[in-house]
This record gives sequence, C-alpha cells and structure tokens, in this order.
Amino acid sequence: MNGVIAAISYRALLGRRRIWLLILLPLVLLGLAILLRALGVASETTTITLMEKFALGTMLPLLGLIAGTGVIAPEIDDGTVVHLLAKPISRPAIARTKFLVAASMLALFAAVPTFVATYLLVDLESGIAYGFALGALAGGVAYAAVFMLLGVLTRHAVTIGIAYALLWEGLVGNFVPGARKFSIQQWAQTVADQVSTSPFLSADITIGFAATALVLVTVVTVVAAGRRLRSFSLTGDE
Repeated sequence: MNGVIAAISYRALLGRRRIWLLILLPLVLLGLAILLRALGVASETTTITLMEKFALGTMLPLLGLIAGTGVIAPEIDDGTVVHLLAKPISRPAIARTKFLVAASMLALFAAVPTFVATYLLVDLESGIAYGFALGALAGGVAYAAVFMLLGVLTRHAVTIGIAYALLWEGLVGNFVPGARKFSIQQWAQTVADQVSTSPFLSADITIGFAATALVLVTVVTVVAAGRRLRSFSLTGDE
C-alpha cells in the first residue's frame, strides 16, 4: 500500500460531497434501529429483516459504489490521473492501494454501523450482530473491488453501478433463485448466517461457495483494474 496515494484517495473521499453520502446511509440505518427499539418491536425477525433488506440489500451496495468509484473515477474524469500515473509506481500497486482505501471506507461506514444498529436492537443475541457485521465487511470488500474496476473501465460507472445495484442485486438476486449464486448480497447473507445461530436467518448458498466467490471476485477485479490502468497513456486517454 502506497502511503501517498492512500492519503490522496482518503482526502478525495472525505473532503468532498461523498462524505455526506457515506454518512447519510449509516445514519438512516441507525435511526431505523433506534425507532424500532423505541416502538418495542426489536425482535430477532425484525432485526434480520432490516439487516437483509436495508443494511445488506440497499446500504452496502450503494456505499460500495460511492467508495469504489470515488477512489479513482473522479481522477480519470478530470484528468488528474495523469499526474498519478507519471509517478514511478506500478499501476497494479496503484490499484491495490485504491482498493484498500475503498475497502477501509466500507469497514468504517458499513460494517461498524451494521454491528451497532443490530446491537441496539437485539444486543448480542444469537450472534446476529457479529454475523451481519462480518457479512457487511466481506460483501463491502467485494463491492469496493467491483465498483473500483467499473470506475476504471467507464466514465459512466455511477450510472451503471446504480443500475447493477438496483436491478441485479435488488431484484434479480433476491427473486430469481438461480441468480442468487451470483449475487454479492447473497454471499454476504451467507456469511452472516454462518456466524449467527438464529433460527430466523437462513441462506440458500453454502458458505464454501460464498467465501470462494467473494475472494475470487475481489482478487480478479483488483488485478483487472491494475491491468486496465496499464493501458492508460500519460495524456489521460484510455
């Protein structure tokens, strides 16, 4: 991990309007948890539904899109990536650093709020809080890698990413049984189910497949992003 590139990437994410988007979604999750607790409906089933539908199903892919594209796409759009590529740093090293920055943002703004929200609702019952926090972390890392690659491949990364999050992860991945095996959201739920002992949480995918898929998708997309950066010329043209 290159410290200079990491510092630049963190400033880009935390110093622009993206920081408000990164903060807003976790605040909504925490607000919903507090509201459900105040209403006295903080059961395991309610908590699991909230975590599956909102934390993993909505918040996680959108945060992955914001962080994953935010570490590289703006630099490509405004041409400042030229200065970065001119430095004596390998393109794969740049991609790995950008990925680690995006992944750390997902850990902070997705996994931690997911744990806190779940804890507010059901404490540490049945390991639900640990399960969904780990699921959010594993899924967030994969989303960070996928959306970073998307940001390198196209200038329309945000539009395509939103369509992917809403259509594939939100609709196809949830309602088409065969497609669930190819959904990061479903893999993250499998991780949560593996850690939790709650009878109300179940997954259709085996942990062996989900864990392997998460690792493969993450590694392949980060490597692909590094290779893609190699094709960029120092004039900023793709």
